[in-house]
This record gives sequence, C-alpha cells and structure tokens, in this order.
Amino acid sequence: MIKFTKMQGCGNDYVYVNCLTETVNDPNGFARKVSNRHYGIGSDGLILIKESRTEDFTMHMYNSDGSQGEMCGNAIRCVGKYVFDHNLTDKTKLSIETLGGTKYLDLTVVDDKVTMVTVDMGEPILEPKRIPIAVNEEKVLNMPMKVLEREFQLTGISIGNPHGVVFIDDTKRFPIEIYGPEFEHHTLFPERINTEFVQVLNRNEINMRVWERGSGETWACGTGATCSAFACMLNGYTDDKVTVHMLGGDLTISYDRKINHLYMTGPAEEVFEGTIEE
Repeated sequence: MIKFTKMQGCGNDYVYVNCLTETVNDPNGFARKVSNRHYGIGSDGLILIKESRTEDFTMHMYNSDGSQGEMCGNAIRCVGKYVFDHNLTDKTKLSIETLGGTKYLDLTVVDDKVTMVTVDMGEPILEPKRIPIAVNEEKVLNMPMKVLEREFQLTGISIGNPHGVVFIDDTKRFPIEIYGPEFEHHTLFPERINTEFVQVLNRNEINMRVWERGSGETWACGTGATCSAFACMLNGYTDDKVTVHMLGGDLTISYDRKINHLYMTGPAEEVFEGTIEE
C-alpha cells in the first residue's frame, strides 16, 4: 500500500507521494490509475516528492495519461506546503529541483501552516528551438497560425515547459474541447504543447482557460498563467503585474524587468490523505 495526499492549487489537483518514505515502482502506470476520476482517486496527475543532491527537494510530475512533464506551477506550490506542513523542513524559503530547472519558493505561514506560496519561475524562454516550436524565427510573437479553418495569433513561451498563448474574445464561450487537442498535437510542436486561450480584461486582469498536454482542460495551470501574463506584457496588452482568472481561482503574476524573472503567487491546499495499492 502507498500513502498519498490529495492536494490542489486553484483547482489544479494532484496526488502527492512522499518518496522519502514511499516507493512507486511504475510512476507512469500509477499516474494513470490514481488520476482516473471514476475508478481511481481522481486528479490531473501524480507528483512524487524526492530527495535532491543539490536542492532542498526534487519534484517529479506525471500527467493523467502517464506521460512525464517538466514542471507544474500549481503543483510546486503544493510541494512547498507539503514539506513544511508535514515537518520535512522548517525553512520558509526552498529550492525545488524539477525537470524544468530549479525553482525557488517563498512560503507564507499562518498558525504553522502554509497558506500562500510565491514561486520564482525564473527567466522566460522565447527561442523557438528551446520551447520547442518548429519554426525558423527568433521569437514566436503573435505568429499567425491556422487551426481547423480558424486563424489564431500564437505567442510561444517556455518557463520550464512549453506553452502556446492565443488571444480570443470570450473564454467562457470558446469551444476548448475542439481546439485544445488540435493545438496539442499540431505538427509545429514536436513535444506537444500546453495551450492557453486568453481574454484580456484590462491592464491588470485577464481570463484564461488551458488545455494541458496529456491531461486535457484543467481548472488551472501555474506555468500557463505565468506564460499567459508574460505574453500579454510582451504584446503590450497589460502592465507588469497581472491577476489571472482561471476556472479554479486566481493567480498573481509579476515581472521584474531588471533581472528578467517572473513570479507567481497563489494558494495551496491539502484535501485529504489515504492509502492505495500500486
């Protein structure tokens, strides 16, 4: 039996396993099992918390289809809450190793429990070959892209995992279930893509819906919110601090131009604990 903790950040929910004490032999298959909302626990994927040789902890993430992802902003906030609330550390400033690079967390603690987490998401990546996007351009900035006879303007960004941001007039009525898979599996994206459909409300607020590769539409995406806000800043639609409204809640994204770093602030919550057979 494997002990697990269900956690969520803005409705982006994952099953967390403390691999300092537990062993998951087949994380790809286990991710598919626990993510099933009818026969499993129900989640957007699986998060494994492990030791790190160079940082405070390591986070490995798996999507609901069993594929491994590089990073997840909502999940890493919950990792920070988990390790502090479960007495694995007494530090409120943490470094977490991920496949998308090391991320730095600043924990807000109230009554000995973490309530909010700010993540230094690092420097945004705009070079198409590093995202990757299969184009011969220096940047993908409002690039015309035709999908199912409809033309979109694509901005490509990576913050440790690949994102394509497109701007639409109305996120509420947008048929994401039709266009999301088409973007995810488009030939422009050799490693697939997370796609954000963004509606700009004003200089400081946007609406966002996200289609995550390997998971479909989720209620929130921290890296997606970060890239969406930065895409708005790059295109001159917003200022350097943006509230991102998602189906599951809000995140605040800020940009420090002096050091070219993006910061994400939002909640992290524990839902329940349990045990399950692998």
